[in-house]
Amino acid sequence: MSTIVSRLLKAAVLLLAFSAPVFAQDYPNRPVRLIIPFPPGGSNDVVGRMVAKQLSEKLGQQVFVDNRGGAGGTIGTEAVAKADPDGYTLAIVSIAHAVNPALYTLHYDPIKSFTPISILATGPNVLVVNPTSPIKSVKDLLRMAKEKPGELDYASAGVGSFQHLGAELFKLEAKVNLTHVPYKGGGPAMQDVIAGHVKIMFSSLVQTTPFIKSGALIALGTGGAKRNPVLPDVPTIAEAGVPGYVGDNWWGIVAPAGLPQPIADKVYKAVQEALKAPELQAQFDREGAATVEMTSAEFGKYIEAEIVKWGRVVKEGHITAQ
Repeated sequence: MSTIVSRLLKAAVLLLAFSAPVFAQDYPNRPVRLIIPFPPGGSNDVVGRMVAKQLSEKLGQQVFVDNRGGAGGTIGTEAVAKADPDGYTLAIVSIAHAVNPALYTLHYDPIKSFTPISILATGPNVLVVNPTSPIKSVKDLLRMAKEKPGELDYASAGVGSFQHLGAELFKLEAKVNLTHVPYKGGGPAMQDVIAGHVKIMFSSLVQTTPFIKSGALIALGTGGAKRNPVLPDVPTIAEAGVPGYVGDNWWGIVAPAGLPQPIADKVYKAVQEALKAPELQAQFDREGAATVEMTSAEFGKYIEAEIVKWGRVVKEGHITAQ
């Protein structure tokens, strides 16, 4: 009986090996789902929708966005990990993917449960306040935070989000105490800062640029190592009073583990073509982000390094899930 089972298994493996290229030739023959593990309005959503539009054109099938927010992005990410590895379910991942292993008990492996496809772009954070705020500069913030420790609050997309980590890094570097107000996504957090309910936010520039341009928010400093061309008159947080501060986010695309290589290669090629599209390049430029080129293997190693890096920040910052 064991001999028969063994032969059947070998036959199945051979069949899969021969059929994968055929599947790749036919792929995609129906719409592709792009899961964004955060609610609409945040940086993951902004980047995901920008890329989905271009990928639809490059793949010849609609790539539709499916927002699955909750638990710092782990709910949507778990849905991807459990999806069929057929190329019809992809996901946007970001710095949150690298932070979550240090914060949550995950029902997936952040490396083994996924097929890395491609990094998309990187972009700095930006420190913003409501226009009515008495805080008019980074130095104002530092002075007020030291005068009234813990009384200034900041909004974030949730525990472990880029907004949260950017603020905690600021606290560590500036040696000040700010109070964290977590939301279920960057969009809701941003709306409450615009409404004046929360005082400050260390938001992704790619998410925040339109609100800065419209005057709904005031930018006090950007988190890159140098000034961002989108806001050339806004100093970096480092030059504005917190030397050494650098806060950069990143976004990429992954698929479930076990994705046949021919399909992975096809998606990777489509992503690279999408990133080179003048329209997408212009969109990223307008939002203050920059596209990045890596192989799928390099992106996988990058994710591993980010998990180690941000795991250390979570530990040293004594950050815990709520």
